[in-house]
Amino acid sequence: MTRIIKDKQIVEDYWLTIKLMEDGGFPEIPDGVDVIVPLKLWLAKKDECKQRNGKVSVWLNSNEEPNALAEDLPDLSLVAVNFPQFTDGRGYSIARLLRERFNFKGELRAIGDVLRDQLFYMHRCGFNAFAVREDKNIEDAILGLKDFSDGYQASVEQPVPYFRRRLIKPEAS
Repeated sequence: MTRIIKDKQIVEDYWLTIKLMEDGGFPEIPDGVDVIVPLKLWLAKKDECKQRNGKVSVWLNSNEEPNALAEDLPDLSLVAVNFPQFTDGRGYSIARLLRERFNFKGELRAIGDVLRDQLFYMHRCGFNAFAVREDKNIEDAILGLKDFSDGYQASVEQPVPYFRRRLIKPEAS
């Protein structure tokens, strides 16, 4: 069983991530297990996905728009965002849109090329779950959530920027 970081803890992952076939076709979706399917598959087979035994959730590639899921978000307990490579930052914007514009409250999972150096920033953008790249140590990666004690900018996790929080802190006697 694969392990992920969820809500700042290492846990077993019971979701099966389904990928498109190499020719872009749709694979068979196994019944009776919880699956995360690509947006393209979800949009083409949404009704079929909803009728199967087991939960179904969706993953977005970094070049896909979260508004494609807007109507479905209340029914999804998990949305994953794929980071195809470490240097592709579009997933951060997708996360903020899902949390702030679309008010998504479920699990928001980073998948793909997810490394320790990204976790603190991903969390600030709204991710609460991380599927760390398989060749990396998950026990080391979770420490990335504590790499910094605070952030200056406003974020999903802390909507008030540091300079405003500093002004409202009570004076030390």
